[in-house]
Amino acid sequence: MELLTLILSGLLGSISPVGIIVDRTAENAIRSQFAQVEKLQVRVDNAPTHKLLQGKLDRVRIAGRSLQLKRQDIRIALLELETDSIELDTRTIGKKRPKFKQPLQAGLRLVLTEADVNKVLKSPEFLSRLRKLNVISTNPANKDSNPVYLFANPKVKFLANQRVKLQVEIQEEGKSESVSVNLETGLNIISGRSLQFIKPVAKVNEEEVPSQFLDAIVNNLNQRLDLRSLETDGLLMRIIKLKMKPGELEIGTFVRIEPSAKFWETIRF
Repeated sequence: MELLTLILSGLLGSISPVGIIVDRTAENAIRSQFAQVEKLQVRVDNAPTHKLLQGKLDRVRIAGRSLQLKRQDIRIALLELETDSIELDTRTIGKKRPKFKQPLQAGLRLVLTEADVNKVLKSPEFLSRLRKLNVISTNPANKDSNPVYLFANPKVKFLANQRVKLQVEIQEEGKSESVSVNLETGLNIISGRSLQFIKPVAKVNEEEVPSQFLDAIVNNLNQRLDLRSLETDGLLMRIIKLKMKPGELEIGTFVRIEPSAKFWETIRF
């Protein structure tokens, strides 16, 4: 979501008080949202002038390579974004936060390299989030004490045939010892909104993980990765493509943002 926020901040910030936006202005505004950009192209399909003055645009297309975010240690190898028609409330153009008269819909395609993803996984921001993630054991033989397991030192490897290998250290809360866990699994998208793990195989210190414990981890992750949780805030996101090959991950998504969505409160100019 950070990436989408940056792009829209630049795009909306390039709209003039008379409702006109041009390719070069938009490109410079979006470029300024990133720390480094190898290549960036922005094309605004302009409607007739009278529609521009009404705050209407036919379409915006953005393509970029090697985009480094400012506030997070994330590099995007390839980015392509294309919007549907855009209609703004002309009374808000030129003000602090322009408002939309209709939902903003866009398709977004990203390509990430394995090296860049692992760099993100080792960043302080991600490690902080990872520490808040826990899995509670549901061992029926020990109903009175269900230990909590914490994750650390994650690493990912993209494989062929839509499979991925994840490595992480798991530590029981309150104990100093940790174990190394390796999980290899296929990935599938369910209804565009959640991930499904296909034939997962996990080992702890080279010993195969019991299916009961593995199922607890997989079920927990499935619940946390369900995109329907965003819809209560007026944001709909669906994954329409997920393709892996050795060293690279490609993601295609559809995004719909309602004019009243809380997401717009994150936009800064």
